[in-house]
Amino acid sequence: MAQAADYQLGPHTFPRGWFIVAESSELDEGPMAVRFFGQDFALYRGESGRPVMLDAYCAHMGTHLTASKSAVIVSDGKQIEGDSIRCPYHGWRYGPDGQLDDIPYHDGPCPKSGAIQSYEVRDVMGCVMMWFDPEGGGPLFEPPYLPEWDDPHWVRWQLDHLGEIAIHGQEIIDNMADAQHLGPTHGAPCEYFENEFADHIVIQRQGGYHHTYQAYLATTTWYTGPGLLLSKQEFGDVLTYELIANTPVDDGVTKAWHGALARARSVPHSEEDIAAAREIQAGALHAFAADFDIWRHKRPALRIMQMKKDGPFKLVRRWYGQFYDQITQAGEYHAELNGTHHIKDFDAPGEAHQKLDKGLFGT
Repeated sequence: MAQAADYQLGPHTFPRGWFIVAESSELDEGPMAVRFFGQDFALYRGESGRPVMLDAYCAHMGTHLTASKSAVIVSDGKQIEGDSIRCPYHGWRYGPDGQLDDIPYHDGPCPKSGAIQSYEVRDVMGCVMMWFDPEGGGPLFEPPYLPEWDDPHWVRWQLDHLGEIAIHGQEIIDNMADAQHLGPTHGAPCEYFENEFADHIVIQRQGGYHHTYQAYLATTTWYTGPGLLLSKQEFGDVLTYELIANTPVDDGVTKAWHGALARARSVPHSEEDIAAAREIQAGALHAFAADFDIWRHKRPALRIMQMKKDGPFKLVRRWYGQFYDQITQAGEYHAELNGTHHIKDFDAPGEAHQKLDKGLFGT
Protein backbone atom coordinates (compact mmCIF):
# COMPACT_ATOMS: atom_id res chain seq x y z
CA MET A 1 0.00 0.00 0.00
CA ALA A 2 1.46 3.36 -1.04
CA GLN A 3 0.92 6.63 0.80
CA ALA A 4 0.87 10.27 -0.25
CA ALA A 5 4.56 10.79 0.50
CA ASP A 6 5.46 7.90 -1.82
CA TYR A 7 3.93 9.79 -4.75
CA GLN A 8 5.70 13.01 -3.69
CA LEU A 9 2.40 14.87 -3.96
CA GLY A 10 3.09 17.74 -1.59
CA PRO A 11 3.48 18.73 2.04
CA HIS A 12 0.03 17.52 3.10
CA THR A 13 -1.05 13.93 3.71
CA PHE A 14 -4.63 14.47 2.53
CA PRO A 15 -6.02 16.68 -0.26
CA ARG A 16 -8.34 19.67 -0.03
CA GLY A 17 -11.69 19.60 -1.77
CA TRP A 18 -15.27 18.39 -1.59
CA PHE A 19 -15.75 14.72 -0.72
CA ILE A 20 -18.72 12.44 -0.13
CA VAL A 21 -18.91 11.23 3.47
CA ALA A 22 -22.38 9.61 3.43
CA GLU A 23 -25.50 9.10 1.36
CA SER A 24 -28.12 11.61 2.50
CA SER A 25 -30.66 8.90 3.28
CA GLU A 26 -28.28 7.31 5.80
CA LEU A 27 -28.80 10.26 8.14
CA ASP A 28 -32.52 9.48 8.25
CA GLU A 29 -31.54 6.53 10.46
CA GLY A 30 -29.87 8.81 13.01
CA PRO A 31 -26.38 10.13 13.82
CA MET A 32 -23.39 8.37 12.30
CA ALA A 33 -19.81 7.75 13.40
CA VAL A 34 -17.56 8.09 10.35
CA ARG A 35 -13.83 8.14 9.71
CA PHE A 36 -12.07 9.99 6.90
CA PHE A 37 -8.73 11.78 6.45
CA GLY A 38 -7.28 9.79 9.32
CA GLN A 39 -9.80 11.37 11.73
CA ASP A 40 -13.01 10.37 13.48
CA PHE A 41 -16.11 12.54 12.94
CA ALA A 42 -19.64 12.86 14.28
CA LEU A 43 -22.18 13.26 11.48
CA TYR A 44 -25.89 13.92 12.03
CA ARG A 45 -28.91 15.73 10.65
CA GLY A 46 -30.37 18.55 12.72
CA GLU A 47 -34.09 19.04 13.21
CA SER A 48 -34.02 21.74 10.50
CA GLY A 49 -32.80 19.09 8.03
CA ARG A 50 -29.30 20.51 7.99
CA PRO A 51 -26.44 17.99 7.97
CA VAL A 52 -23.79 18.71 10.60
CA MET A 53 -20.26 17.34 10.90
CA LEU A 54 -18.11 17.79 13.99
CA ASP A 55 -14.93 16.35 15.41
CA ALA A 56 -16.01 13.11 17.03
CA TYR A 57 -14.93 13.54 20.62
CA CYS A 58 -16.45 15.55 23.44
CA ALA A 59 -13.95 17.88 25.10
CA HIS A 60 -15.10 16.77 28.57
CA MET A 61 -13.90 13.15 28.73
CA GLY A 62 -13.27 12.20 25.14
CA THR A 63 -16.58 10.45 24.47
CA HIS A 64 -17.49 9.81 20.83
CA LEU A 65 -20.60 11.88 20.21
CA THR A 66 -22.30 9.54 17.75
CA ALA A 67 -20.83 6.04 18.20
CA SER A 68 -22.98 5.05 21.18
CA LYS A 69 -26.43 3.59 20.44
CA SER A 70 -27.26 2.19 23.89
CA ALA A 71 -27.14 5.36 26.03
CA VAL A 72 -30.66 6.32 27.12
CA ILE A 73 -30.41 9.83 25.67
CA VAL A 74 -29.77 8.17 22.30
CA SER A 75 -32.29 5.32 22.49
CA ASP A 76 -34.99 7.75 23.68
CA GLY A 77 -34.35 10.02 20.69
CA LYS A 78 -33.34 13.00 22.84
CA GLN A 79 -29.76 13.47 21.65
CA ILE A 80 -30.56 15.97 18.87
CA GLU A 81 -31.97 19.33 19.98
CA GLY A 82 -32.62 21.68 17.09
CA ASP A 83 -29.39 21.48 15.11
CA SER A 84 -27.32 20.76 18.24
CA ILE A 85 -26.21 17.41 19.67
CA ARG A 86 -25.68 16.21 23.24
CA CYS A 87 -22.87 13.94 24.31
CA PRO A 88 -24.28 10.54 25.32
CA TYR A 89 -22.09 10.37 28.45
CA HIS A 90 -22.88 13.55 30.44
CA GLY A 91 -25.20 15.48 28.13
CA TRP A 92 -22.85 18.32 27.16
CA ARG A 93 -24.37 20.04 24.15
CA TYR A 94 -22.60 21.24 21.01
CA GLY A 95 -24.04 23.54 18.38
CA PRO A 96 -23.55 22.96 14.65
CA ASP A 97 -20.63 25.41 14.81
CA GLY A 98 -18.89 23.15 17.35
CA GLN A 99 -19.38 25.59 20.23
CA LEU A 100 -20.16 24.10 23.63
CA ASP A 101 -23.44 25.83 24.53
CA ASP A 102 -24.90 23.87 27.46
CA ILE A 103 -23.76 21.72 30.36
CA PRO A 104 -26.95 20.50 32.07
CA TYR A 105 -25.54 20.49 35.61
CA HIS A 106 -23.41 23.64 35.33
CA ASP A 107 -24.50 27.20 36.16
CA GLY A 108 -22.86 30.00 34.25
CA PRO A 109 -21.25 30.26 30.84
CA CYS A 110 -19.69 27.21 29.20
CA PRO A 111 -15.90 27.24 28.89
CA LYS A 112 -14.82 28.38 25.44
CA SER A 113 -12.06 25.80 25.57
CA GLY A 114 -14.77 23.13 25.32
CA ALA A 115 -15.41 23.94 21.64
CA ILE A 116 -14.66 21.33 18.99
CA GLN A 117 -14.06 21.70 15.25
CA SER A 118 -17.01 21.89 12.87
CA TYR A 119 -16.81 21.27 9.13
CA GLU A 120 -18.60 22.62 6.08
CA VAL A 121 -21.04 20.02 4.74
CA ARG A 122 -23.66 20.24 2.02
CA ASP A 123 -26.57 18.03 1.01
CA VAL A 124 -26.07 17.75 -2.77
CA MET A 125 -27.69 15.27 -5.17
CA GLY A 126 -28.51 12.76 -2.45
CA CYS A 127 -25.00 12.96 -1.02
CA VAL A 128 -23.56 14.56 2.08
CA MET A 129 -20.47 16.36 0.81
CA MET A 130 -17.77 17.65 3.14
CA TRP A 131 -15.21 20.36 2.47
CA PHE A 132 -11.83 19.25 3.79
CA ASP A 133 -8.77 21.48 3.86
CA PRO A 134 -5.59 20.40 5.67
CA GLU A 135 -4.85 24.10 6.22
CA GLY A 136 -8.26 24.69 7.79
CA GLY A 137 -9.56 27.10 5.14
CA GLY A 138 -13.12 27.42 3.86
CA PRO A 139 -14.43 26.26 0.46
CA LEU A 140 -12.57 27.61 -2.56
CA PHE A 141 -15.12 26.34 -5.08
CA GLU A 142 -18.63 24.91 -5.09
CA PRO A 143 -19.39 21.18 -5.08
CA PRO A 144 -20.57 19.78 -8.41
CA TYR A 145 -24.28 19.83 -9.18
CA LEU A 146 -26.35 18.54 -12.10
CA PRO A 147 -29.61 20.39 -12.86
CA GLU A 148 -30.99 17.04 -14.01
CA TRP A 149 -31.07 15.95 -10.35
CA ASP A 150 -34.07 18.24 -9.81
CA ASP A 151 -35.61 17.63 -13.23
CA PRO A 152 -38.62 15.29 -12.89
CA HIS A 153 -37.77 13.73 -16.26
CA TRP A 154 -34.73 12.06 -14.69
CA VAL A 155 -34.60 9.10 -12.29
CA ARG A 156 -32.26 9.82 -9.38
CA TRP A 157 -29.52 7.44 -8.36
CA GLN A 158 -29.41 5.42 -5.19
CA LEU A 159 -25.74 5.15 -4.37
CA ASP A 160 -23.78 1.93 -4.67
CA HIS A 161 -21.63 1.73 -1.54
CA LEU A 162 -18.40 0.12 -2.70
CA GLY A 163 -16.61 0.15 0.63
CA GLU A 164 -12.92 0.64 1.29
CA ILE A 165 -10.03 -0.28 -0.96
CA ALA A 166 -6.33 -0.20 -0.04
CA ILE A 167 -5.31 2.12 -2.84
CA HIS A 168 -4.31 5.76 -2.92
CA GLY A 169 -6.53 8.23 -4.75
CA GLN A 170 -3.65 8.98 -7.12
CA GLU A 171 -4.13 5.60 -8.81
CA ILE A 172 -7.83 6.35 -9.28
CA ILE A 173 -7.22 9.81 -10.76
CA ASP A 174 -4.75 8.28 -13.25
CA ASN A 175 -7.76 7.01 -15.21
CA MET A 176 -8.42 10.55 -16.42
CA ALA A 177 -5.30 10.40 -18.60
CA ASP A 178 -5.39 6.70 -19.44
CA ALA A 179 -6.60 6.43 -23.05
CA GLN A 180 -5.13 3.00 -23.62
CA HIS A 181 -6.95 1.06 -20.87
CA LEU A 182 -10.39 1.73 -22.38
CA GLY A 183 -10.11 -1.11 -24.89
CA PRO A 184 -8.54 -3.92 -22.83
CA THR A 185 -10.42 -3.10 -19.61
CA HIS A 186 -13.79 -1.85 -20.86
CA GLY A 187 -14.13 -3.10 -24.43
CA ALA A 188 -14.39 0.46 -25.75
CA PRO A 189 -11.15 1.53 -27.47
CA CYS A 190 -11.30 5.26 -28.06
CA GLU A 191 -10.99 6.87 -31.48
CA TYR A 192 -10.49 10.38 -30.11
CA PHE A 193 -9.29 11.62 -26.74
CA GLU A 194 -8.30 14.83 -25.01
CA ASN A 195 -7.75 16.27 -21.56
CA GLU A 196 -8.52 19.81 -20.51
CA PHE A 197 -7.43 21.48 -17.28
CA ALA A 198 -9.36 24.41 -15.83
CA ASP A 199 -8.09 25.32 -12.34
CA HIS A 200 -9.67 22.78 -9.94
CA ILE A 201 -11.37 20.84 -12.76
CA VAL A 202 -9.86 18.24 -15.08
CA ILE A 203 -11.87 17.06 -18.08
CA GLN A 204 -11.61 13.98 -20.27
CA ARG A 205 -13.38 13.79 -23.63
CA GLN A 206 -13.35 10.53 -25.56
CA GLY A 207 -15.39 8.42 -27.93
CA GLY A 208 -15.31 5.05 -29.68
CA TYR A 209 -17.29 1.91 -30.41
CA HIS A 210 -18.26 -0.01 -27.28
CA HIS A 211 -18.25 -3.73 -28.00
CA THR A 212 -20.33 -4.64 -24.94
CA TYR A 213 -23.03 -2.03 -25.61
CA GLN A 214 -22.83 -2.66 -29.38
CA ALA A 215 -23.06 1.09 -29.85
CA TYR A 216 -20.85 4.14 -30.23
CA LEU A 217 -19.99 5.60 -26.83
CA ALA A 218 -19.10 9.26 -26.29
CA THR A 219 -18.27 10.63 -22.85
CA THR A 220 -17.33 13.90 -21.20
CA THR A 221 -15.94 13.10 -17.78
CA TRP A 222 -14.71 15.58 -15.21
CA TYR A 223 -13.39 15.81 -11.67
CA THR A 224 -14.40 18.77 -9.54
CA GLY A 225 -11.44 18.69 -7.18
CA PRO A 226 -9.76 15.40 -6.30
CA GLY A 227 -12.71 13.35 -5.05
CA LEU A 228 -15.82 13.80 -7.21
CA LEU A 229 -16.15 12.50 -10.77
CA LEU A 230 -19.15 13.08 -13.01
CA SER A 231 -19.45 11.68 -16.51
CA LYS A 232 -22.00 12.55 -19.19
CA GLN A 233 -22.36 9.53 -21.48
CA GLU A 234 -24.22 8.91 -24.72
CA PHE A 235 -24.53 5.54 -26.41
CA GLY A 236 -27.25 4.62 -28.90
CA ASP A 237 -30.39 6.42 -27.74
CA VAL A 238 -29.28 6.43 -24.08
CA LEU A 239 -28.06 9.54 -22.27
CA THR A 240 -26.90 9.17 -18.69
CA TYR A 241 -24.75 10.76 -16.00
CA GLU A 242 -22.43 8.67 -13.86
CA LEU A 243 -21.04 9.58 -10.44
CA ILE A 244 -17.88 8.06 -8.98
CA ALA A 245 -16.67 9.37 -5.64
CA ASN A 246 -13.48 8.56 -3.77
CA THR A 247 -12.73 9.83 -0.27
CA PRO A 248 -9.56 9.11 1.73
CA VAL A 249 -10.22 7.12 4.90
CA ASP A 250 -6.59 6.85 5.94
CA ASP A 251 -3.38 7.51 4.04
CA GLY A 252 -3.49 4.96 1.22
CA VAL A 253 -7.02 3.73 1.96
CA THR A 254 -10.00 5.01 -0.03
CA LYS A 255 -13.78 4.67 0.28
CA ALA A 256 -15.82 4.74 -2.92
CA TRP A 257 -19.41 5.31 -4.06
CA HIS A 258 -21.11 5.05 -7.43
CA GLY A 259 -24.38 6.16 -9.02
CA ALA A 260 -26.06 6.95 -12.34
CA LEU A 261 -28.86 9.29 -13.43
CA ALA A 262 -31.09 8.10 -16.28
CA ARG A 263 -33.78 9.87 -18.26
CA ALA A 264 -37.33 8.59 -17.77
CA ARG A 265 -39.98 8.18 -20.47
CA SER A 266 -42.82 9.39 -18.27
CA VAL A 267 -43.58 11.79 -15.42
CA PRO A 268 -44.30 10.63 -12.80
CA HIS A 269 -41.90 7.75 -13.29
CA SER A 270 -43.38 4.38 -14.13
CA GLU A 271 -42.09 1.14 -12.68
CA GLU A 272 -40.52 0.50 -16.07
CA ASP A 273 -38.69 3.84 -15.91
CA ILE A 274 -37.24 3.04 -12.51
CA ALA A 275 -36.30 -0.50 -13.54
CA ALA A 276 -34.59 0.82 -16.68
CA ALA A 277 -32.67 3.42 -14.66
CA ARG A 278 -31.50 0.80 -12.18
CA GLU A 279 -30.39 -1.39 -15.09
CA ILE A 280 -28.38 1.50 -16.56
CA GLN A 281 -26.72 2.11 -13.20
CA ALA A 282 -25.95 -1.59 -12.82
CA GLY A 283 -24.36 -1.60 -16.27
CA ALA A 284 -22.24 1.43 -15.43
CA LEU A 285 -21.22 -0.20 -12.15
CA HIS A 286 -20.25 -3.37 -13.99
CA ALA A 287 -17.91 -1.33 -16.17
CA PHE A 288 -16.43 0.52 -13.19
CA ALA A 289 -16.01 -2.76 -11.32
CA ALA A 290 -13.39 -3.77 -13.88
CA ASP A 291 -11.25 -0.82 -12.76
CA PHE A 292 -11.96 -1.60 -9.11
CA ASP A 293 -10.86 -5.20 -9.58
CA ILE A 294 -7.60 -4.14 -11.21
CA TRP A 295 -6.87 -1.62 -8.44
CA ARG A 296 -7.31 -4.32 -5.82
CA HIS A 297 -4.64 -6.48 -7.42
CA LYS A 298 -1.97 -4.08 -8.65
CA ARG A 299 1.15 -2.75 -6.99
CA PRO A 300 1.41 1.04 -6.66
CA ALA A 301 2.55 2.84 -9.81
CA LEU A 302 4.90 5.24 -8.10
CA ARG A 303 6.53 5.79 -11.46
CA ILE A 304 4.80 5.14 -14.77
CA MET A 305 6.80 3.81 -17.72
CA GLN A 306 5.30 6.48 -19.96
CA MET A 307 4.61 5.77 -23.64
CA LYS A 308 3.83 8.63 -26.03
CA LYS A 309 0.36 7.25 -26.76
CA ASP A 310 -0.58 6.43 -23.15
CA GLY A 311 -2.06 9.79 -22.27
CA PRO A 312 -0.73 12.71 -20.20
CA PHE A 313 -0.27 10.90 -16.89
CA LYS A 314 2.34 13.40 -15.71
CA LEU A 315 0.01 16.34 -16.30
CA VAL A 316 -2.90 14.74 -14.47
CA ARG A 317 -0.63 13.84 -11.56
CA ARG A 318 0.66 17.39 -11.51
CA TRP A 319 -2.95 18.69 -11.46
CA TYR A 320 -3.77 16.31 -8.60
CA GLY A 321 -0.76 17.52 -6.64
CA GLN A 322 -2.19 21.04 -6.26
CA PHE A 323 -4.66 19.74 -3.68
CA TYR A 324 -1.80 18.47 -1.50
CA ASP A 325 0.19 21.69 -1.75
CA GLN A 326 -0.12 24.98 0.09
CA ILE A 327 -3.15 26.92 -1.14
CA THR A 328 -0.88 29.85 -1.95
CA GLN A 329 0.68 27.74 -4.71
CA ALA A 330 -2.59 27.00 -6.55
CA GLY A 331 -2.13 29.80 -9.08
CA GLU A 332 1.18 28.33 -10.22
CA TYR A 333 -0.49 25.01 -11.02
CA HIS A 334 -3.27 26.73 -12.95
CA ALA A 335 -0.87 28.87 -14.98
CA GLU A 336 1.19 25.81 -15.84
CA LEU A 337 -1.62 23.39 -16.72
CA ASN A 338 -4.74 25.23 -17.85
CA GLY A 339 -5.64 24.40 -21.44
CA THR A 340 -6.27 21.40 -23.69
CA HIS A 341 -3.85 18.52 -24.31
CA HIS A 342 -3.95 15.80 -26.97
CA ILE A 343 -2.26 12.44 -27.49
CA LYS A 344 -0.10 11.54 -30.47
CA ASP A 345 -2.12 9.94 -33.30
CA PHE A 346 -5.47 10.43 -31.54
CA ASP A 347 -8.10 12.64 -33.14
CA ALA A 348 -9.52 15.60 -31.24
CA PRO A 349 -13.25 15.66 -30.42
CA GLY A 350 -15.35 16.95 -33.31
CA GLU A 351 -18.57 18.94 -33.57
CA ALA A 352 -20.69 15.96 -32.56
CA HIS A 353 -18.94 15.82 -29.20
CA GLN A 354 -19.38 19.55 -28.69
CA LYS A 355 -23.12 18.90 -28.47
CA LEU A 356 -22.47 16.47 -25.60
CA ASP A 357 -20.66 19.26 -23.76
CA LYS A 358 -23.66 21.58 -24.02
CA GLY A 359 -24.71 22.78 -20.59
CA LEU A 360 -21.46 21.70 -18.93
CA PHE A 361 -18.83 24.13 -17.61
CA GLY A 362 -20.97 27.14 -18.58
CA THR A 363 -21.33 26.14 -22.27
